[in-house]
Amino acid sequence: MRSIAFDTTNALCGAILIATGGFFIYQCLGLELGTAFRMGPGYFPLMLALILTFLGCVILVQSARVKGEPLGPIAWRGVFFILPAPIFFGLTVRGLGFVPAVFCTALIACFASQRMKPLTALIVSAGLAIFSVAVFSYALGLPFQRFGPWLRF
Repeated sequence: MRSIAFDTTNALCGAILIATGGFFIYQCLGLELGTAFRMGPGYFPLMLALILTFLGCVILVQSARVKGEPLGPIAWRGVFFILPAPIFFGLTVRGLGFVPAVFCTALIACFASQRMKPLTALIVSAGLAIFSVAVFSYALGLPFQRFGPWLRF
């Protein structure tokens, strides 16, 4: 009898994608779906959740074909800087405004790398904030406050 090679890293990633997709599929079931030509509020999130679940299934099936490398150590520095960054943005974008929220979010995320120097992080964050304003405010014309009420005196 032939033993099956198994990649635990890909199996774990596939299972996480399937679980996440399943959660969002369940959440979308209460929303009106509509049709492809007249999409309801749940149509697009449902399609994304289905794609996520499908990709998780593909990764899970591929994990049974190839013997992979064992899971390495968890990059805790990345976990503590990357995960809080979008949470910070969501909590402060209305109060600080778009520009400072993007700048601070990028600054937080920059320090996930041990090689990032403070001056480089400031330059990258400022560049991202300028680029974001140029794209979202000027090019797309989205109506948002560049500087929020927390910064007005």
